[in-house]
Amino acid sequence: MFFSSDEASLVEAAVDRLIPPDERNTGGKDAGCAVFIDRQLAGPYGSAKGLYMKPPFMPGVATQGYQRPDAPAARYRAGLKALTDYVKANFAGKAFSELAAADQDKMLTGLEKGTVELKGVSSTEFFALLLENTMEGFFSDPIYGGNRDMVGWKLIGFPGARYDYRDWVERHNEPYPLPPVSIMGRSDWTVKE
Repeated sequence: MFFSSDEASLVEAAVDRLIPPDERNTGGKDAGCAVFIDRQLAGPYGSAKGLYMKPPFMPGVATQGYQRPDAPAARYRAGLKALTDYVKANFAGKAFSELAAADQDKMLTGLEKGTVELKGVSSTEFFALLLENTMEGFFSDPIYGGNRDMVGWKLIGFPGARYDYRDWVERHNEPYPLPPVSIMGRSDWTVKE
């Protein structure tokens, strides 16, 4: 909906390194984190609807969050282009998704620490945005495109949008016995013909 195919490949590879698959769980890509981000950027979040985006823009402190005029969609477009250019220049023309997992990890670590300098983009701010949106996608309700099969909720034992689980609220250190439920219900509730 928002990403080009090259941008989507980069984001899928990045979210799969931020939440790597293992023997217990799927990674960020298979959990739908890139789909979640894509849908969010195509909607009101991407254009910063509902957020105060008028000048003057002054440097803020870390607790104030992002203090610049660009909406999330514009920040992603600029960040992904700058990252693509950096990777091509430093890895023999390769795309981020073509890099070995260890090189992808080095790139993401460099963005996080600010040691990878992207042209015209704060690497640390771009990394923070990507990480935040990846986590949101992993733990959001599946109706928004992420948390496919409720893998994030199952991982942490979250019951989801259940009507009532008060009987279990005070039962500490006991796993909740029922599977999580999305806002739209569960796929196994659908009548099969």
